[in-house]
Amino acid sequence: DSNCNTIVVATRHDSHASLILKALEKRKNIFVEKPLCIKEKEMELIKSKYLELGLTSKSIPILMVGFNRRFSPLIVDIKNNLKQLSGPKSFIYTCNAGEIDSRHWIQDPNIGGGRLLGEACHFIDLIRYLCSSPIANAKIISSAGKNPTPDNFILQLKFKDGSIGSINYFSDGSKSFPKERLEIFCNGTIQRLDNFKKLRTW
Repeated sequence: DSNCNTIVVATRHDSHASLILKALEKRKNIFVEKPLCIKEKEMELIKSKYLELGLTSKSIPILMVGFNRRFSPLIVDIKNNLKQLSGPKSFIYTCNAGEIDSRHWIQDPNIGGGRLLGEACHFIDLIRYLCSSPIANAKIISSAGKNPTPDNFILQLKFKDGSIGSINYFSDGSKSFPKERLEIFCNGTIQRLDNFKKLRTW
């Protein structure tokens, strides 16, 4: 449709890559819900297509992934606070994710990709954004469970500037406990964000 210049992709995760590639072929702007894709090969195809458009066209479509947490008003405050501080940072992100049935499509590695790719990518993006440094190393440990993909895991990140991050993602906690908390330690200060509603600093 020549009257449409933007596509929103909000389908199941396994279809994201093919829809993105089709939209790029038609030079449409794209907003895709996270994740961008679930297979490394898909990532390479998207990257290759986007670079190709950059070499052959003066007007490159916008491709944006729906990582919304970095746009939270309190995250803007944290980002501004961190700009005033020097030295490496230490991040602890805890997500009390809640249980999703093992038969749910998001737990299928070929459809949803699991909860690391389907949801915890939010927290990786957020910490990467706040750190302002590329990720140098990442490793994950997960507990045993009945689901085909892990949904109780700790992800450890090391950044090129020396900062570190730990993402604690757990599905087996109480629903009465808050869902998300971010703590940042840096240069004699601590910032704690609770559920994107309350920010406290020490």
